[in-house]
Amino acid sequence: MEYGFKGHETAGEVKPSADCEYRLDSLLDLFDVLYDGIWRAETCAPRMRDEWPAKHKTYGQCSITAFLVQDIFGGEVYGVPLPDGNFHCYNVIGGKQYDLTVEQFGNEAESLVFDDRYPQKREVHFAKQEKYERYLLLKSLLKQVRR
Repeated sequence: MEYGFKGHETAGEVKPSADCEYRLDSLLDLFDVLYDGIWRAETCAPRMRDEWPAKHKTYGQCSITAFLVQDIFGGEVYGVPLPDGNFHCYNVIGGKQYDLTVEQFGNEAESLVFDDRYPQKREVHFAKQEKYERYLLLKSLLKQVRR
């Protein structure tokens, strides 16, 4: 598979924490598993589902994916402010930026500013019940993967 997400060059070196409950070898492995069928319409943000997956499988998956990455690999979650007032979420692990869902922006991804200025808190994101439920679904689907 050809990878286009931010940080893919070193994602194979990012290993899960010792107490990880998932069968994963690396952050790159997580991307493969998510892309191969875990990201789906039900895990996409409801306001974006009509366009999923025509834009990209990563479309509408950013915050729930970023917090899942944090659960497994540690690090911090940051946001890129978007024109509509929302944030696009990404991860910083070991001082390096990773954005498993940036491909949803296509050519517009080049204009996103990843400056680690806007920390994101799961309590804020998961105050929306539907988002929390999508996150739990993503976790549940990942636990079912047999590798």
